[in-house]
Amino acid sequence: MDTIQTSNLSSILFIAGIVVVTLITIGLIFAKLYTRATKETAFVRTGLGGEKVIKDGGALVLPVVHEIIPVNMNTLRIEVEKIQKDALITKDRMRVDVKADFYLRVAPNAAGISMAAQTLGTRTTRAEEVKKLMESKFVDVLRAVAAEMTMTEMHEQRADFVQKVQQSVANDLEKNGLELESVSLTGFDQTDLDFFNENNAFDAEGRARLAKIIEEKRKETNDIQQENRILIEQRNLAAEKQSLEVKRDEEEARLTQEQILAFKRQEQKAEIAKQRENKEREEREAEIAKDRAIEAAEIEKSREIETQEIAKRQALEQARIRQQQEVEVAEQVKQIAVANKSEEESAARAKAAEAEKGKVEKVEAVTTAKMVAEAERKKQIEVIDARKEAEREAVGITVEAEAKKEAAENSAEAILTEAKAAADAKMLQAEADEKVLAVEAAGKQALYEAENTLKDEQIELQKALAMLKVLPELVEHAVKPLQNIEGIKILQGYGQNASTTNGQTVASGSQGGLAEQVTQAALSYRANAPVVDAMLREVGLVDSEKGTLDDLITGNSSVMPKVTGANSSTGESKSNGAAKPS
Repeated sequence: MDTIQTSNLSSILFIAGIVVVTLITIGLIFAKLYTRATKETAFVRTGLGGEKVIKDGGALVLPVVHEIIPVNMNTLRIEVEKIQKDALITKDRMRVDVKADFYLRVAPNAAGISMAAQTLGTRTTRAEEVKKLMESKFVDVLRAVAAEMTMTEMHEQRADFVQKVQQSVANDLEKNGLELESVSLTGFDQTDLDFFNENNAFDAEGRARLAKIIEEKRKETNDIQQENRILIEQRNLAAEKQSLEVKRDEEEARLTQEQILAFKRQEQKAEIAKQRENKEREEREAEIAKDRAIEAAEIEKSREIETQEIAKRQALEQARIRQQQEVEVAEQVKQIAVANKSEEESAARAKAAEAEKGKVEKVEAVTTAKMVAEAERKKQIEVIDARKEAEREAVGITVEAEAKKEAAENSAEAILTEAKAAADAKMLQAEADEKVLAVEAAGKQALYEAENTLKDEQIELQKALAMLKVLPELVEHAVKPLQNIEGIKILQGYGQNASTTNGQTVASGSQGGLAEQVTQAALSYRANAPVVDAMLREVGLVDSEKGTLDDLITGNSSVMPKVTGANSSTGESKSNGAAKPS
């Protein structure tokens, strides 16, 4: 029983194992043959059972009987760039450099996936191959749309340009199961002028239009720059004016402040001067009061001293008078006693006493008059002192007030006086000059009249004086050529009538009478004339070629200056010999 149960259990376990292995094998085969689609990739299965598009789920793909084509569902970016020689030509025959990005994908439906798998195959998973396939279509669409718009319109209406490109390329993309998400115009600019072909009609027309636009814009730019420059200069000028006005206001404020400060300083100085003046006046008044008190004390003291002196002198005078009276009385008693002896003597003495009495009375009268005069003089002195003191007080009060007024008046009067004095001095000087000129004219006229009345001797004398006056100048001019003498020749000629005595040359002309002397002098002159003329020419006193002594005497020499107004009638005695040789 147990054995049967054990064998049955083994059979069950075996069957169960086979079932499990079979299920696992079937599961592995199913997992191997089942292909799933993803969000990024769909596929199309063909073969047994026909075409089936798998986008979201999955399907069994049996070898040999089935074939799958994967389709990339991601968005592809295809960049198209046309620049320089390959640039687009616009409606206005301008070349523009364009860079555009096309974003496209497989249409997310069974028809689109099927069409993409049919027309593109596995190239949807390779963007470069899709670009090679689709770029020509995109370039054609870009050129077609660019030919319908000007460069300015393309720039200003980019959205319209992109929309037209999308509309034009959509139909072509549908044939490949693709759809265009968007087009981005990432680059747009005018092509450089160097890439315009002058032999190309489109480029030539565009080049001309571009040159016109550039020149117009350059002119407009220059106009704007010049206007801006003028506006800037005007603004700078206005700013400079405002700055100068501000500086002027600052300077005016500063000057006003300085003027106010100067006024304040002057007021302060005036106040200080006034206070100083008041203080000085008070000091002067105190000094005057002090001097007045001192003078009053001195006057009082002097008065007491003088009173004491007067009393002392009066006492002395009274004592002297009493003594004199006593002496006189004694003398009178003595005289009376003597008079009793002799009547004649008594009478004489009586007369003497009477005379002496008269004398004493006269002396006493003189003394009294002197004392009265002294007292009167002191009284007058005191009155004068009191009057001076009163006048001093009055002057002290008025002088200070009138000093400035008098100073100003005196200054004005001094200036006026100085001006009048200068004018008077000029008038006096002019009158004096006129008188001097008149006197000189009168003197010269009188001198000329006197000269016209001169005798021949006086005229000759004046000529001689004039000759003597210019003689130093003649000598100076005559000697001046000697400065250039390089050598001196000493010529010795004694003449035909000279005689030698004891080695000395003695002219024979000194002998004989006057007629003989004149004859000898003439002969000696004529004999020595060539030698003298040669000497004069040698030293440069006359012309070096034809100058003679006569030219030097008459003043015709070109070397010596001529003296006009004087007759040269000079008689010269010529020695027969020249200087002795040294």
